[in-house]
Amino acid sequence: MMKEKRRSWISPLLKSSPNTRALLRSLTKDTCFWSPVRTVYEIILKCAEALQLVLSECKPKGKIVDICEKGDSFIRDQAGNMYKNVKKKIERGVAFPTCISVNNTICHFSPLASDESVLEEGDLLKIDMGCHIDGFIAVVAHTHVLQEGPVTGRAADVIAAANTAAEVALRLVRPGRKNKDVTDAIQKVAAAYDCKIVEGVLSHQLKQFVIDGNKVVLSVSNPETRVDDAEFEENEVYAIDIVTSTGDGKPKLLDEKQTTVYKRAVDKNYHLKMKASRFIFSEISQKFPIMPFTARALEEKRARLGLLECVNHDLLQPYPVLHEKPGDYVAHVKFTVLLMPNGSDRITSHPLQELQPTKTIEDPEIKAWLTLATKTKKKGGGKKKKGKKSDKADESVEAEPMDATPNGAASQE
Repeated sequence: MMKEKRRSWISPLLKSSPNTRALLRSLTKDTCFWSPVRTVYEIILKCAEALQLVLSECKPKGKIVDICEKGDSFIRDQAGNMYKNVKKKIERGVAFPTCISVNNTICHFSPLASDESVLEEGDLLKIDMGCHIDGFIAVVAHTHVLQEGPVTGRAADVIAAANTAAEVALRLVRPGRKNKDVTDAIQKVAAAYDCKIVEGVLSHQLKQFVIDGNKVVLSVSNPETRVDDAEFEENEVYAIDIVTSTGDGKPKLLDEKQTTVYKRAVDKNYHLKMKASRFIFSEISQKFPIMPFTARALEEKRARLGLLECVNHDLLQPYPVLHEKPGDYVAHVKFTVLLMPNGSDRITSHPLQELQPTKTIEDPEIKAWLTLATKTKKKGGGKKKKGKKSDKADESVEAEPMDATPNGAASQE
């Protein structure tokens, strides 16, 4: 009976992409991972559908705030329609608000309703978003150039650098490996495209209701930023976050007023002095007790007055809008990866445009990383015949498929 029940809700998903089908098969075998396993598949599909919707809305003269709101509304509506008939209240919705950062803007641009910023032909867009069901989180970031035809020149270089670094990270973030190995590798990949990994970006472990777990992968090693050495373990989940730049990779905060994304610091307390601050913080505690949110979801006038005091007393963690120098290109690739007993499964990504970068990968070490398997596939199984001395199953490696592209970079599926 269990098999029939499982098949009834897996079968519609088997019509999806080859990567998703492969993931379903692998996760079904490892049902100890999340319970119920069904939650995983629903997160994957909602996040993928939301990203596809946002991409379809990105057109010249499109208003950025309207597109961001459509992404968030889609996630809220889709998640809100799930688990309506269960007795237990299940939290679900936006895990990270939709952000669209253009050209040399690095991250976290999710403007207020009063903002008039629009997209233009040729803009390089970084779309960043996430959703959750019962606190289980899936996040994704994708880079897209608003144009027809292949992406060329330095824009292609920076996207290829981010994507190839993500492919290498996928193969190194697996049980038994170290976080430092990933940091060193992605910097080497970026350098091969004459680009830099942007400093200060952290790839966090994800846990239930925790989007920024303590286990992290540092983007760039330097004396100012240090993290504890850590080893990846089975049944962990990570948001692998890669940001590359044609500039110096040192992000700058130009205007604090641009910051609209925040997360409540659940371990902090302070008696706020201003009435507007108390009102806003009460609203945040009710609506967004754990996950990051956008100030756009609050009453705008009160938010402007009250958020500053909340931030100044560490009740809220801001996600500032950061920039590279004008004229520099920035690319962003983020994916959610599950560390299964048999290897790593990337569950969120989106196909890239055709790229024609000016650089290609020649370094033998990078090429070797890209050929590494993401999973170990066991052969055989079933009942063993009597008289067999060896009780070990034959093992072979299974690499995640990569498109053969003319761009010299490994493409995501």
